[in-house]
Amino acid sequence: MKVCFIGGGNMATALIGGLLKQNFVAAQVSVVEINVSHHAKLHNEFGVQAVTELEAGVAGSDVIVLAVKPQQLHEVAISLAPLLTGQLLISIAAGIRAADLAHWLGSQNIVRAMPNTPALIQSGITGLYALPAVSQVQCDTAQTILAAVGSTIWLKDEEMMDGVTAVSGSGPAYVFYFIEALQQAASELGFDAETARHLAINTFSGAVKLADASSDDVSVLRARVTSKNGTTERALLSMDANSVKQHIITAVQAAARRAKEMGDELGSAPC
Repeated sequence: MKVCFIGGGNMATALIGGLLKQNFVAAQVSVVEINVSHHAKLHNEFGVQAVTELEAGVAGSDVIVLAVKPQQLHEVAISLAPLLTGQLLISIAAGIRAADLAHWLGSQNIVRAMPNTPALIQSGITGLYALPAVSQVQCDTAQTILAAVGSTIWLKDEEMMDGVTAVSGSGPAYVFYFIEALQQAASELGFDAETARHLAINTFSGAVKLADASSDDVSVLRARVTSKNGTTERALLSMDANSVKQHIITAVQAAARRAKEMGDELGSAPC
């Protein structure tokens, strides 16, 4: 199986690295990247072929991964359409609906994917949706490619992809935001910057590992840390008084609305 990536940015780089750790070889992978300065990096790091022209990149490919920015995808799709010969197409562009992409490409062999940035260390999670025409073999192929950078979930309803985008696609930024706040709090309590960072990151990563390893709901784990009239209770009461949980939920809902808006805006481009 030969895989062509159109776009050689961070997510494509993560996927290529993941595939090469999963028994793929460099000869099976090519990259179309208009930024020539990235070519040497891709070749030196992975040994893959990097080119600037679509035709040279997709020739002989079985799978094409569309890894360009959402705003660039329409133009790329129009140029790519005449070159297709039945390949499976996997899009990782946020917001662009599979039906709109199918309209631009003239192909129904489309799987839409939403990975997130922990894919850079093979710890991501990806939501996947396939158009009805995609075969089980092709779904398995998409699964193999995205599972190279973490876990996956399949969606039966594409509308749920806006939720995936809001929760896990954007989610790492929310986590970093919380870590920033915890780190700043530690600094304001007198710790130096390095110690504050160490305390914040390791507290967060340890809690995540505990939640992942436990069969108990996170609300139960939270309650176990919260002694009556103790320090944790005082902190959580302050958060509740400031509606922190509701503000987080509202923020994620805003992200989901924006994902839908992007689909409406970017998907309206004609063939």
